Amino acid sequence: METPDASTWTRLIRNATLATCADGRPYGLIQKGAVAIAGNRIAWIGNKKNMPATLPKSCAVNDVRGALVTPGLIDCHTHLVWAGTRFREFELKLQGQSYEDIAKAGGGIASTVTATRAASEADLLTLALARAAKYVAEGVTAMEIKSGYGLDKDNELKILRVARTLGKRLSLTVRTTLLAAHAVPPEFKGRADDYIKCICDEILPAAAAEGLADAVDAYCDNIGFTPAQVEKVFAKAAELKLAVKLHAEQFSNQNGAALAAKYKALSADHLEHLDKDGVQAMATARTVAVLLPGAFSYLREKKLPPIELLRVHRIPMAVASDLNPGSSPLASLQLNMHLACTQFGLTPEEALLGVTRHAARALGMRKERGTIEPGKLADIVIWNAEHPAELAAQFGLIRPAAVLREGVQ
Repeated sequence: METPDASTWTRLIRNATLATCADGRPYGLIQKGAVAIAGNRIAWIGNKKNMPATLPKSCAVNDVRGALVTPGLIDCHTHLVWAGTRFREFELKLQGQSYEDIAKAGGGIASTVTATRAASEADLLTLALARAAKYVAEGVTAMEIKSGYGLDKDNELKILRVARTLGKRLSLTVRTTLLAAHAVPPEFKGRADDYIKCICDEILPAAAAEGLADAVDAYCDNIGFTPAQVEKVFAKAAELKLAVKLHAEQFSNQNGAALAAKYKALSADHLEHLDKDGVQAMATARTVAVLLPGAFSYLREKKLPPIELLRVHRIPMAVASDLNPGSSPLASLQLNMHLACTQFGLTPEEALLGVTRHAARALGMRKERGTIEPGKLADIVIWNAEHPAELAAQFGLIRPAAVLREGVQ
C-alpha cells in the first residue's frame, strides 16, 4: 500500500480497535488501526503498519493502546424539547390502561402540549440542555429533535428554535423535524381536517420561511392522523422542498410505511404492525426503518417489528431512543442499543450500525457522518472498551474516554 501523505494531518489516533462501521468486514473492523484527521475531516484510515514514518510537528498523536474507536453515535428520533411530566400515566399503564386509553381520556400528548405551551422558550431550553447533555456524555455527536408539543404556529416554532439553539450551545449536531401533525390540538377538537389545513397553510410555511425545519414528520395511526390527512402534509412538504419521515404502524397498520415510501421518505419509524407490502415499498424507496425499542419496552407492547423481513429485503435498520415524556422517557441511546438486541433480536453489529451508518442515512447525513471513512466529518468516539459488541452487551458501564466532533475534542 502506498504511504499516505501526512502533510495536512492535524491529529492521529493510532493503535486502535477501529470499528469504522463501513461496508465490508464485520463492524468495518480494523485491528491495530489508525485514523488521521485533517482539520474537521477524516484524511486517512488503515493499519498502523502503513502509517508514514514522520508526521508534521503540529499533528497531535493519540495512542489509545487497543481501545475501541467508533464513529460518533447518532440518535435519529427524539422529542427532546418539552415541559411537564407524565409520571402518573406510568402508574396507570401498570394498572392496565393502554396508551390509547390514556390519550383518549385527555392524557398523553395533549397533557404535554398544555405544559409546553405554558413554558417560556428560556425554560424549555434549560430543560432540553440537561437532557441533551446526557446524550453527549454517552458519545452522541448528532441527533434529531422533533417539535410536536406546541400544535400551533407560535409554539411549534418555539420548540424548533430551542432545538436549533441546543446545537449551538452543546458539542452536538442537531437536525430539526416539524411534527405539527402529532395530535389534534384542543382548539381543533373534532376538526382534524381543519387542523391539517392549518399545518399546510400556516405552520409548515412559517417553519420553512424561518429555516427552522430540516424535515417534516407526521403521526399516522389510529390515534393519530389518517393516510389521506398525512398525504396533504407530505405534498406541502414536497412543495417546500423539505424531506419527510413518518411515525408509522405503531399500534395499527394504516399502510403508512407505503405512503412514506411513495414520497421517498428518509425513514418510517416504529413499524410494529408493518406488513410485507409496506416492507417492499420501503425497500424500493430505500426508506430507512427506524426501530424504537425503548417505546416498545416502556409500553409493554407484544407485537414485534418484522425484523427478519426487513433483513431479507435489505432495508437499513436504524435504532433510536424516541426520547419523550410519555412513551419512552429513556434518555440513553446505549440503553436502546441493548434493548434492540434483547427485545428485537438485533445482533450487536446491527445495533451499532443502527446508531451510526443507518442513523445518518435516516437523517439525510450519510455522505457526511455515520462511518469512519476518508472525506467524512471527524465525529469519532474513543471508548473505555476493547470490542464494539460491548456497547450493546452492557448498559451503564461503558463510557467514552474521549469524543471528537468535527475533529475537535
